[in-house]
Amino acid sequence: MKTNQAGLDLIKQFESCRLIAYPDPGTGGDPWTIGWGTTGPNVYAGLQISQEQADLWLAEDVSRFEICVGKAIIVPVTDNQFAACVSLAYNVGCAAFQRSTLVKRINSEMFDEAAEQFMLWNRSGGKVMAGLTRRRAAERELFLS
Repeated sequence: MKTNQAGLDLIKQFESCRLIAYPDPGTGGDPWTIGWGTTGPNVYAGLQISQEQADLWLAEDVSRFEICVGKAIIVPVTDNQFAACVSLAYNVGCAAFQRSTLVKRINSEMFDEAAEQFMLWNRSGGKVMAGLTRRRAAERELFLS
């Protein structure tokens, strides 16, 4: 499956685009982030990129997380359910997403219970983050629509 426009819009809304690398808001350091939320070994303090590079990395990152979600979810889901899951995985990482209770609930076709799991992923560095709480609510809403 591919992420629909609603999912891409959600990712862009909460990641926003920054062309100069910045530290993780929860830790004040690693992982350094740039563009539309891109992290990794090539992202470091002081790195600057173009809008074109940010958009390219977004497409590559989304594709990677589509594969991750596609491997984790073994039952049919709607386009919006898939897109909400890609947004969550994009933010929390593939490994965390794949071992989550949310995935277990989806694969058990317990979709209402799965939707409630989004709200548990609102911490960074052990602290509840208002931005993550808003993002999880938006992902939950997309998942249920």
